[in-house]
Amino acid sequence: MNIVVIGGRGLVGRNIVERLRAEGHQVSAASRATGVDVITGQGLAECMVGAEVVVDVTNSPTFDDEAAFDFFRTAIVNLLEAELAAGVKHHVTLSIVGTEHLEGSHYLRGKALQDRLIRASGIPFTIVHATQFYEFLVAIIMNAVRDQIVRLSPAYIQPVASDDVAALMAVLAVGEPLNGSIEIAGPERERMSELIQRFVIDMEAPCDVQADAGAPYFGASLHEYSLVPGEGALQGSVGFQKWLERSEFARVGW
Repeated sequence: MNIVVIGGRGLVGRNIVERLRAEGHQVSAASRATGVDVITGQGLAECMVGAEVVVDVTNSPTFDDEAAFDFFRTAIVNLLEAELAAGVKHHVTLSIVGTEHLEGSHYLRGKALQDRLIRASGIPFTIVHATQFYEFLVAIIMNAVRDQIVRLSPAYIQPVASDDVAALMAVLAVGEPLNGSIEIAGPERERMSELIQRFVIDMEAPCDVQADAGAPYFGASLHEYSLVPGEGALQGSVGFQKWLERSEFARVGW
Protein backbone atom coordinates (compact mmCIF):
# COMPACT_ATOMS: atom_id res chain seq x y z
CA MET A 1 0.00 0.00 0.00
CA ASN A 2 0.99 3.63 -0.48
CA ILE A 3 0.94 5.21 2.99
CA VAL A 4 1.87 8.69 4.20
CA VAL A 5 2.77 9.13 7.87
CA ILE A 6 2.37 12.76 8.88
CA GLY A 7 4.74 13.37 11.78
CA GLY A 8 6.76 10.45 10.51
CA ARG A 9 9.98 11.50 12.20
CA GLY A 10 8.59 11.74 15.72
CA LEU A 11 8.59 9.17 18.51
CA VAL A 12 5.59 7.18 17.27
CA GLY A 13 5.86 8.16 13.62
CA ARG A 14 9.36 6.70 13.16
CA ASN A 15 8.22 3.46 14.72
CA ILE A 16 5.16 3.18 12.47
CA VAL A 17 7.20 3.96 9.35
CA GLU A 18 9.77 1.28 10.18
CA ARG A 19 7.09 -1.35 10.83
CA LEU A 20 5.19 -0.62 7.61
CA ARG A 21 8.31 -0.53 5.45
CA ALA A 22 9.41 -3.86 6.92
CA GLU A 23 6.11 -5.30 5.67
CA GLY A 24 6.86 -4.07 2.15
CA HIS A 25 4.56 -1.06 1.98
CA GLN A 26 5.52 2.16 0.21
CA VAL A 27 5.72 4.64 3.08
CA SER A 28 6.49 8.35 3.08
CA ALA A 29 7.59 9.92 6.39
CA ALA A 30 6.30 13.48 6.10
CA SER A 31 7.33 16.28 8.44
CA ARG A 32 8.59 19.84 8.37
CA ALA A 33 12.06 18.39 7.85
CA THR A 34 10.86 16.94 4.54
CA GLY A 35 9.08 20.15 3.51
CA VAL A 36 5.59 19.23 4.73
CA ASP A 37 3.98 21.71 7.15
CA VAL A 38 0.48 20.96 8.46
CA ILE A 39 0.03 24.53 9.71
CA THR A 40 0.90 26.44 6.54
CA GLY A 41 -0.22 23.60 4.27
CA GLN A 42 3.11 23.63 2.45
CA GLY A 43 3.89 20.32 0.78
CA LEU A 44 0.66 18.57 1.80
CA ALA A 45 -0.81 18.23 -1.67
CA GLU A 46 2.48 16.96 -3.10
CA CYS A 47 3.11 14.34 -0.44
CA MET A 48 -0.36 12.86 -0.82
CA VAL A 49 -0.23 12.19 -4.54
CA GLY A 50 -1.14 8.51 -4.93
CA ALA A 51 -1.60 7.96 -1.19
CA GLU A 52 -4.21 5.40 -0.13
CA VAL A 53 -3.78 5.87 3.61
CA VAL A 54 -2.72 8.84 5.74
CA VAL A 55 -1.58 8.26 9.32
CA ASP A 56 -1.55 11.43 11.42
CA VAL A 57 0.67 11.40 14.51
CA THR A 58 1.47 15.12 14.57
CA ASN A 59 1.57 16.86 17.94
CA SER A 60 1.35 20.39 19.22
CA PRO A 61 4.66 21.94 20.37
CA THR A 62 2.83 23.41 23.39
CA PHE A 63 0.47 21.83 25.93
CA ASP A 64 -1.10 24.40 28.19
CA ASP A 65 -2.09 27.48 26.19
CA GLU A 66 -4.46 28.49 23.37
CA ALA A 67 -1.70 27.80 20.84
CA ALA A 68 -2.19 24.06 21.41
CA PHE A 69 -5.86 24.28 20.44
CA ASP A 70 -5.02 26.43 17.42
CA PHE A 71 -2.41 23.90 16.28
CA PHE A 72 -4.82 20.97 16.22
CA ARG A 73 -7.63 23.00 14.62
CA THR A 74 -5.45 24.33 11.81
CA ALA A 75 -3.58 21.10 11.24
CA ILE A 76 -6.64 18.87 10.89
CA VAL A 77 -8.47 21.29 8.59
CA ASN A 78 -5.45 21.44 6.28
CA LEU A 79 -4.91 17.68 6.39
CA LEU A 80 -8.51 16.76 5.65
CA GLU A 81 -8.73 19.23 2.77
CA ALA A 82 -5.58 17.78 1.21
CA GLU A 83 -6.81 14.21 1.71
CA LEU A 84 -10.17 14.91 0.12
CA ALA A 85 -8.47 16.49 -2.89
CA ALA A 86 -6.12 13.51 -3.23
CA GLY A 87 -8.83 10.87 -2.81
CA VAL A 88 -7.28 9.29 0.29
CA LYS A 89 -9.25 6.19 1.28
CA HIS A 90 -8.38 5.89 4.98
CA HIS A 91 -7.39 8.44 7.63
CA VAL A 92 -5.79 7.01 10.77
CA THR A 93 -5.12 9.36 13.66
CA LEU A 94 -3.67 9.21 17.15
CA SER A 95 -5.80 10.77 19.86
CA ILE A 96 -6.02 10.57 23.65
CA VAL A 97 -8.30 8.75 26.07
CA GLY A 98 -10.71 11.13 27.77
CA THR A 99 -10.44 14.07 25.37
CA GLU A 100 -14.20 14.58 25.11
CA HIS A 101 -14.54 15.09 28.89
CA LEU A 102 -11.63 17.48 29.55
CA GLU A 103 -12.62 20.77 27.96
CA GLY A 104 -10.63 22.72 30.56
CA SER A 105 -7.42 21.84 28.73
CA HIS A 106 -6.65 23.76 25.52
CA TYR A 107 -4.59 20.80 24.34
CA LEU A 108 -7.28 18.20 24.95
CA ARG A 109 -10.02 20.48 23.63
CA GLY A 110 -8.02 20.68 20.41
CA LYS A 111 -7.77 16.88 20.23
CA ALA A 112 -11.52 16.58 20.80
CA LEU A 113 -12.20 19.03 17.95
CA GLN A 114 -9.85 17.03 15.76
CA ASP A 115 -11.86 13.88 16.45
CA ARG A 116 -15.16 15.58 15.58
CA LEU A 117 -13.87 17.01 12.31
CA ILE A 118 -12.46 13.64 11.24
CA ARG A 119 -15.82 11.97 11.90
CA ALA A 120 -17.63 14.62 9.87
CA SER A 121 -15.15 14.70 6.97
CA GLY A 122 -16.59 11.94 4.84
CA ILE A 123 -13.19 10.20 4.68
CA PRO A 124 -13.19 6.62 6.03
CA PHE A 125 -11.30 6.79 9.32
CA THR A 126 -9.87 5.06 12.35
CA ILE A 127 -9.15 6.96 15.57
CA VAL A 128 -6.81 5.45 18.18
CA HIS A 129 -7.41 6.82 21.68
CA ALA A 130 -4.29 6.03 23.70
CA THR A 131 -3.51 6.77 27.31
CA GLN A 132 -0.43 8.82 28.14
CA PHE A 133 2.88 7.43 26.93
CA TYR A 134 5.46 6.59 29.59
CA GLU A 135 7.70 9.13 27.87
CA PHE A 136 5.05 11.79 28.58
CA LEU A 137 5.47 11.46 32.35
CA VAL A 138 8.34 13.94 32.16
CA ALA A 139 6.06 16.53 30.54
CA ILE A 140 3.48 15.99 33.30
CA ILE A 141 6.15 16.67 35.91
CA MET A 142 7.50 19.74 34.16
CA ASN A 143 4.02 21.19 33.73
CA ALA A 144 3.12 20.73 37.39
CA VAL A 145 6.37 21.55 39.20
CA ARG A 146 6.63 24.79 41.18
CA ASP A 147 9.54 25.49 43.52
CA GLN A 148 10.58 21.83 43.30
CA ILE A 149 7.13 20.65 44.42
CA VAL A 150 5.07 18.62 41.94
CA ARG A 151 1.38 18.79 42.84
CA LEU A 152 -0.58 16.13 41.02
CA SER A 153 -4.07 14.74 41.06
CA PRO A 154 -4.46 11.28 42.63
CA ALA A 155 -6.68 10.36 39.66
CA TYR A 156 -5.95 7.00 38.12
CA ILE A 157 -3.60 6.76 35.16
CA GLN A 158 -2.80 3.77 32.94
CA PRO A 159 0.15 4.84 30.77
CA VAL A 160 1.23 2.85 27.76
CA ALA A 161 4.47 2.19 25.88
CA SER A 162 4.68 4.21 22.67
CA ASP A 163 5.97 1.06 20.97
CA ASP A 164 2.70 -0.74 21.75
CA VAL A 165 0.71 2.14 20.28
CA ALA A 166 2.87 2.26 17.14
CA ALA A 167 2.41 -1.48 16.63
CA LEU A 168 -1.37 -1.12 16.83
CA MET A 169 -1.47 1.84 14.46
CA ALA A 170 0.67 0.02 11.90
CA VAL A 171 -1.80 -2.87 11.90
CA LEU A 172 -4.83 -0.58 11.64
CA ALA A 173 -3.29 1.44 8.82
CA VAL A 174 -3.34 -1.55 6.46
CA GLY A 175 -6.74 -2.80 7.57
CA GLU A 176 -10.26 -1.69 6.75
CA PRO A 177 -11.32 1.63 8.29
CA LEU A 178 -13.22 1.22 11.55
CA ASN A 179 -15.18 4.44 11.01
CA GLY A 180 -14.94 4.68 14.76
CA SER A 181 -12.41 4.67 17.56
CA ILE A 182 -10.45 2.14 19.55
CA GLU A 183 -8.76 2.57 22.95
CA ILE A 184 -5.39 1.27 24.09
CA ALA A 185 -3.76 1.54 27.53
CA GLY A 186 -0.91 0.00 29.43
CA PRO A 187 -1.31 -3.13 31.55
CA GLU A 188 -1.13 -1.35 34.93
CA ARG A 189 -3.44 1.18 36.57
CA GLU A 190 -2.13 3.40 39.36
CA ARG A 191 -2.82 6.79 40.87
CA MET A 192 -0.96 9.47 38.95
CA SER A 193 0.62 11.04 42.02
CA GLU A 194 1.89 7.65 43.24
CA LEU A 195 3.28 6.50 39.89
CA ILE A 196 5.11 9.75 39.29
CA GLN A 197 6.43 9.74 42.84
CA ARG A 198 8.05 6.37 42.07
CA PHE A 199 9.39 7.74 38.81
CA VAL A 200 10.88 10.79 40.54
CA ILE A 201 12.52 8.60 43.19
CA ASP A 202 13.94 6.17 40.62
CA MET A 203 15.35 9.05 38.57
CA GLU A 204 16.64 10.90 41.64
CA ALA A 205 14.91 14.02 40.35
CA PRO A 206 15.35 17.13 42.55
CA CYS A 207 11.67 17.51 43.41
CA ASP A 208 8.94 16.13 45.68
CA VAL A 209 5.49 14.92 44.65
CA GLN A 210 2.37 15.88 46.59
CA ALA A 211 -1.11 14.51 45.94
CA ASP A 212 -3.68 17.27 45.47
CA ALA A 213 -7.19 16.41 44.28
CA GLY A 214 -7.61 19.97 43.00
CA ALA A 215 -4.40 20.06 40.98
CA PRO A 216 -5.14 20.77 37.29
CA TYR A 217 -3.97 18.48 34.54
CA PHE A 218 -2.81 20.82 31.76
CA GLY A 219 -5.66 23.11 32.78
CA ALA A 220 -8.34 20.42 33.18
CA SER A 221 -9.96 19.25 36.39
CA LEU A 222 -9.85 15.48 36.86
CA HIS A 223 -12.06 12.96 38.57
CA GLU A 224 -10.69 9.54 39.48
CA TYR A 225 -11.28 7.91 36.09
CA SER A 226 -10.85 10.83 33.65
CA LEU A 227 -7.63 9.44 32.16
CA VAL A 228 -8.35 5.72 31.98
CA PRO A 229 -10.15 3.84 29.20
CA GLY A 230 -13.53 2.17 29.28
CA GLU A 231 -14.34 -1.52 29.21
CA GLY A 232 -12.98 -3.41 26.23
CA ALA A 233 -9.86 -1.31 25.71
CA LEU A 234 -6.81 -3.03 24.29
CA GLN A 235 -3.86 -3.44 26.61
CA GLY A 236 -0.21 -3.01 25.75
CA SER A 237 2.29 -5.61 26.93
CA VAL A 238 4.94 -3.36 28.52
CA GLY A 239 4.56 -2.36 32.16
CA PHE A 240 6.11 0.72 33.75
CA GLN A 241 9.13 -0.96 35.36
CA LYS A 242 9.96 -2.91 32.22
CA TRP A 243 9.74 0.28 30.15
CA LEU A 244 11.87 2.20 32.63
CA GLU A 245 14.62 -0.43 32.60
CA ARG A 246 14.76 -0.24 28.79
CA SER A 247 14.50 3.54 28.52
CA GLU A 248 17.21 6.18 28.24
CA PHE A 249 16.36 7.28 31.79
CA ALA A 250 17.79 4.02 33.11
CA ARG A 251 21.10 4.95 31.46
CA VAL A 252 21.39 8.68 32.04
CA GLY A 253 18.94 9.49 34.84
CA TRP A 254 17.11 12.78 35.19
